[in-house]
Amino acid sequence: MSNYRRGRAGEYRAKAALERAGFCVIRAAGSKGPADLVAFDGVSIRLISVKVNCYVSAIEREQLQLLPVPQNCTKEIWRFPDRCRQPAIERL
Repeated sequence: MSNYRRGRAGEYRAKAALERAGFCVIRAAGSKGPADLVAFDGVSIRLISVKVNCYVSAIEREQLQLLPVPQNCTKEIWRFPDRCRQPAIERL
């Protein structure tokens, strides 16, 4: 499986988990922006960068941290290591 397909599969796993938790999720496919998913539930907004079996680079982390967002918004990095069911979630 190519890296692109593994990344897309990770995004869909994160999207499904968020939808089960009651969030409406938008996948920013091909945007090359700092967030892969935008999830909201009427009260809060979550900007999520998804990585599969790798860490976020320093540049990507800085772009996400410097992104101006409203007060009710969180910025998160979800990492899906190989052979793990649950993602490692880091809030910035």
